[in-house]
Amino acid sequence: MGLEEKLPSGVLLTSVEQLVGYVRKGSLWPATFGLACCAIEMMATGAGRYDLARFGMEVFRASPRQADLMIVAGRVSQKMAPVLRQIYDQMPEPKWVLAMGVCASSGGMFNNYAVVQGVDHIVPVDMYLPGCPPRPEMLMDAILKIHQQIQDTKLGVNRTREIAELEATALVATPTHEMKGLLR
Repeated sequence: MGLEEKLPSGVLLTSVEQLVGYVRKGSLWPATFGLACCAIEMMATGAGRYDLARFGMEVFRASPRQADLMIVAGRVSQKMAPVLRQIYDQMPEPKWVLAMGVCASSGGMFNNYAVVQGVDHIVPVDMYLPGCPPRPEMLMDAILKIHQQIQDTKLGVNRTREIAELEATALVATPTHEMKGLLR
């Protein structure tokens, strides 16, 4: 007895936010930033066996101005960090970042002066993908989770309010160096 039964067939009801989210997640174009062995798995994901074209991502963009998802695959050296930030800054809004592999997420086994201990020190990361190297199936799963984040993204005033709430939460959070855990 709802509204759906009274509408003629072929009529779709949705909000503008849901429609925009659906269109954005279906037209996600990744910018490749393959730096190490994880890049091989990322290339395999785009090949015929795994076929990212099913999700509208058949072309990896070499130009950051045409991309809205940056996949950082592998370790980031101190020399490469400014280049990574420059490419991120050249990407148009809205943009998302996926840290692929343990080296991009936390520096991995390279705990030295030459490797950045996590790409989140340079750019804000939306999704972390563990593994050394992560399998193509794992990358596809992470991309599908980013699709869900994109689908649920607010617009306009609602987005501004959501960002302000997230920043306020982050400011009152316990700093990482004060956290106690199994490794301390």
